[in-house]
Amino acid sequence: MKRLSLVLILLFFISCKKETPKSPLDNLADLDVKLSVPNPGEWIAEHNESGQSFEEYTQIDPVTISEKRKVIYIQPIGNFTSEEKIIVDKTVEYVGKFFQLKTTVLPLIPEDAIPSDKKRMNSGVEQFDASYITHKLLPKKMPEDGIVVMAITAKDLYPSEDWNYVFGLASYQKRTGVSSFNRFLTDNDYTLCLNRITKTAVHEIGHMLTINHCKHAVCLMNGVNHLPESDTKPNALCSECLKKLSWNLKYDDKKRFSELISFLNSNHLEKDALLLQKQLEALD
Repeated sequence: MKRLSLVLILLFFISCKKETPKSPLDNLADLDVKLSVPNPGEWIAEHNESGQSFEEYTQIDPVTISEKRKVIYIQPIGNFTSEEKIIVDKTVEYVGKFFQLKTTVLPLIPEDAIPSDKKRMNSGVEQFDASYITHKLLPKKMPEDGIVVMAITAKDLYPSEDWNYVFGLASYQKRTGVSSFNRFLTDNDYTLCLNRITKTAVHEIGHMLTINHCKHAVCLMNGVNHLPESDTKPNALCSECLKKLSWNLKYDDKKRFSELISFLNSNHLEKDALLLQKQLEALD
């Protein structure tokens, strides 16, 4: 009888227990676009990655902000034309809106600060060693209140001698990364260049916040192997990666969407603005 009473009490508490409330961002799941079978040479076809669910992300103690560490720093490296400086400035603005964090530019690092043995010529193009920048150069530049430091350069990048190039590279442990728009400027189309560099910059900062490559849906956090593949990816996160970022940084989702939509529309990036508008409307 005593055992039966305990069972009944347990069942009573289980029945009264409230379910964990769904996130409003769960409403965006219907907008997710399923990943198609990859073509040969695309990222998923070449890399065996397991992906990362929202639940897995919350269990790994991801890099996050604190009262003393909550500023994103952008580190320009090398020379820039006047048009390229505008691209850098707009990227800084976009990063701040994307992560809803204060974003500050550090003093420029000149090209000659990169040692000669951390540069190479590849098919007539000078490249900087991205691994050196992320693991050696940038950690020394991290201010005390910095959550991450992201370098931006107009120079091409390579991560190791056996790689041809990379658009960007990030270190989870160092909270540093570098993005290049060397390969992003096509036919002097600075709008397209802006679209490409903003996607690359926030993708790499996403890695610094411990978000893995996404295999849930078509997403800004998908891995890409080349420019045509990158151009198929939206400047938007899927519902799973949105939940990760929102849970981590605790920002106002509607405010973030509204600011990003305004930025994209004012910079003639209407296609991605429309996608974010649909996500914003789905929140309600």
